[in-house]
Amino acid sequence: MAELQAKLQALSEDYQKLQQELQTAVEARQKIEAQKQENLGVQKEFDRLKDGESIYKVAGPILLKQDKIEAESTVKGRLDFIGHELDRTEGQIKEIQERLEKKKGEIIQAQAGLQAAAAPSKATA
Repeated sequence: MAELQAKLQALSEDYQKLQQELQTAVEARQKIEAQKQENLGVQKEFDRLKDGESIYKVAGPILLKQDKIEAESTVKGRLDFIGHELDRTEGQIKEIQERLEKKKGEIIQAQAGLQAAAAPSKATA
């Protein structure tokens, strides 16, 4: 009986660790999504620019003039990278959720085993 309780305790601790891992992954996804929205906003600003208007980039305490084509390709590259990071993070979240469900099933089985082990001892008492 003590062995079953120890197993249940270990499963519960694993489940809590997985929940924390999921929370961390969700927070990472939110940060990446915010970066994506920011870069999409920059891309829209580029679309609104008229020919001949200047683009400046912050480099430390100064502003540097930047070529429009270079700036657009930089933002496009960032958006591509962010898209890949979002896909990777979504995959992590899905995998953690699957592990959580599996661990949940193991906990339910352990609880059922503990209850079954406890039932005969109550009947004999």
